[in-house]
Amino acid sequence: MFIHESKIRVRYGETDKMGYAYYGIYPQYYEVGRTELIRNFGISYKRLEDEGIMLPVLNLNIKYLKPAFYDDLLTIKTKLVKMPAVRIEFEYEVYNQNNELLNIGYTTLVFIDAKTRKPQKAPQDFLEKLEIYFKK
Repeated sequence: MFIHESKIRVRYGETDKMGYAYYGIYPQYYEVGRTELIRNFGISYKRLEDEGIMLPVLNLNIKYLKPAFYDDLLTIKTKLVKMPAVRIEFEYEVYNQNNELLNIGYTTLVFIDAKTRKPQKAPQDFLEKLEIYFKK
């Protein structure tokens, strides 16, 4: 397993009339978490796209526990719990500055060849960098 933490502050435009962070913003927070996790291994989404690899979201689940509010400093804890193959799965936990768990989430993305639009295996160099975290 590999865990990465990202920080993000709730901006005013991300809140609703009740003052809560809008429920639809959390997938964007999750995206920050997973792109930074991947970047931690020296691989960016831009590089993947330049190499003809797309990563569309196949599945997204969110369970809301407590709201976040304007100007809260959130920690997005992103977990890669198993070695990717054609699919890559992420788990998320979002905490506020008081270390209160606000929500949990899960996404599955698929490595897709940009030209053929068919699934493909994760890039070998990425898999090699992850091996140390998934050895039994």
